[in-house]
Amino acid sequence: MNKKLLLQPCSSSSWNVFKTFAVVLLSFLVLAVSNVCAECTCDPPEEGDHNKKEALKYKIVAFVSILVAGAIGVALPQLGKKIPAIRPEKDIFFVIKAFAAGVILATAFIHILPDAFESLSSPCLKENPWANFPFTGFIAMMSAILTLMVDTLATGYYRRSNFKNTQGAIMDHNQGQDDHVHNYATHAHSHGSASAMESSEANASSELMRHRVISQVLELGIVVHSVIIGIALGASEDPSSIKPLVGALTFHQFFEGVGLGGCITQAKFKSRAVVIMILFFSLTTPIGIGIGIGISSSYEENSPTALITSGVLDAAAAGILIYMSLVDLLAADFMNPRVQQNAKLQFSAYVSLLVGAACMAIIAKWA
Repeated sequence: MNKKLLLQPCSSSSWNVFKTFAVVLLSFLVLAVSNVCAECTCDPPEEGDHNKKEALKYKIVAFVSILVAGAIGVALPQLGKKIPAIRPEKDIFFVIKAFAAGVILATAFIHILPDAFESLSSPCLKENPWANFPFTGFIAMMSAILTLMVDTLATGYYRRSNFKNTQGAIMDHNQGQDDHVHNYATHAHSHGSASAMESSEANASSELMRHRVISQVLELGIVVHSVIIGIALGASEDPSSIKPLVGALTFHQFFEGVGLGGCITQAKFKSRAVVIMILFFSLTTPIGIGIGIGISSSYEENSPTALITSGVLDAAAAGILIYMSLVDLLAADFMNPRVQQNAKLQFSAYVSLLVGAACMAIIAKWA
């Protein structure tokens, strides 16, 4: 059976969905930013250490350092192709993924969700409806549910597509066997071997589809928050606020990149798709910084539109990342028989998970 036939639905359809959603997301953010610039704040801006020229220097440093750190982080797992010790089939890869999952989980709970609560509960928003309903929790919950639906529907669709292709290939194979094999015992043996081979290939293809869906949804969840923090940093004109953010966001982007890079590695995309996903992740926060610099003179972070936009997107991103880290990363790996049957590997994965979460928790002091 042709393996390319098995992988065809996932390599084309899911990639087109990812690109379409990415374009829609960026378009929405651009429209939201244009509306933010036109609104007034509910309170006059606080006096601070505003120094536009000095702040610009730190923004440029942040642009470069975050870009480099993000690119290194997301590309680092690709070294597994060159270094056998860290390939996906090795035990150490489970430990690395546990660390990355801890980073992503802590990012959602400690960095993103509190920001969403703060934005959507701001006194700058109208009491009705924002103060009368817990929108942050509701949006995060619905985001997690929608992520589950996308996850299962996409995986189910690709599995059904591959099942049809597999069945068709088996029927063609059996027809060929009927034409050339006349001995019943020989035919039965050949049919059994072919069926086992086709089943094995179908399972491998199904697992590969799963990793591809996970990597694409995870990247979209990370990117939503990355754009917001980039715009916020770029729009700030207070050097004392930007200084600690440079280092914190650099490490933040690096660790998130490692987590995403591990998922991309397991997805086994073609080289062009891998490069696009790496660039998409690496450039998102720097682009946000660039947008922030461009609108810094008119951007009002306490305007209702800014608060609602950032709050809703943060809550949605938190829901996506919480679901992905708990269900697709942690549950999938920790319930893997390979981890369950190896106490040493299981303990190492637990420690790695806690260390990853702790790293992001510490960074929250500055970012």
